[in-house]
Amino acid sequence: MEQISVVTTVVDARSVADLLAAAAVAGRLAACAQVGGQVDSTYWWRSGVETSTEWSVQFKTAPDRVDALVEQLRANHPYEVPEILVTRVDCGHPEYAAWVFEHTRT
Repeated sequence: MEQISVVTTVVDARSVADLLAAAAVAGRLAACAQVGGQVDSTYWWRSGVETSTEWSVQFKTAPDRVDALVEQLRANHPYEVPEILVTRVDCGHPEYAAWVFEHTRT
């Protein structure tokens, strides 16, 4: 099976999620990006527990593009300490993996 990478993050506004998604795809760092609906996150921040509404963004990319994608996200993310998770997954459809690879080339 071919592998692809899935990179996920959350942000505090739909417009920010849309911008991160569009920039990654336009820059060929991700073949596609999906903005998910609102989620409520509860977390520790500055010695207290906080709850906020966030938007999730999931990027599908080739393994060799992960570092560049993560670098772009870190540079443009509005959070001081952004959640950026990278998961390598087996792709059960070889043509999809090939499509991801092809669309992350410049």
